[in-house]
Amino acid sequence: MKIGLYFGSFNPIHIGHLVIANYMAEHSDLDQIWFVVTPHNPFKKKSSLLDNHQRLEMVYLATKDFDKLQPSDIEFNLPQPSYTINTLTYLQEKYPEKEFSLIMGEDNLKGFHKWKNYELILENHHIYVYPRILNGHIEAQFDHHEKIHTVNAPIMELSSTYIRNAIKGGVNVKPMLHKYVWEYLDTMNFYR
Repeated sequence: MKIGLYFGSFNPIHIGHLVIANYMAEHSDLDQIWFVVTPHNPFKKKSSLLDNHQRLEMVYLATKDFDKLQPSDIEFNLPQPSYTINTLTYLQEKYPEKEFSLIMGEDNLKGFHKWKNYELILENHHIYVYPRILNGHIEAQFDHHEKIHTVNAPIMELSSTYIRNAIKGGVNVKPMLHKYVWEYLDTMNFYR
């Protein structure tokens, strides 16, 4: 089984995330997409980042009606800070029968050469890249790389930061969130 790992803080998860993940599940050879909720880095200022389990709950609420989309708390019990290579190594050991790939935006691919052990990641895992509007260029070594697959997914320029700020400013963001996520945020009075 091929699993695409979609990492993020998902603070909150929004329809842009769901559109990209569902597109990957339906238009690539990936069987499932796991939303890997990144834990709060204890060395960073908390700012407006919700608790790990509250963000995981939102991902669960957003994905529960989609068979191919799953929430994952796999990084919650791994040493901090979380490095993708460590998470991938752990997952391969825990689920040897599964093949893990990364899902990332073009903006992340631009800085991929700075990731810890990025060569090892590329050696052992495929990367599915969705388009973003960006400045600058992708490193030449990643152009036409056999393990990097560009997927012609819709360009989603919606951000969790925008949603948090809009909620704080009293703007209606209901259409930008899954119904269950909106209800949860509203009930819990988050980001206000």
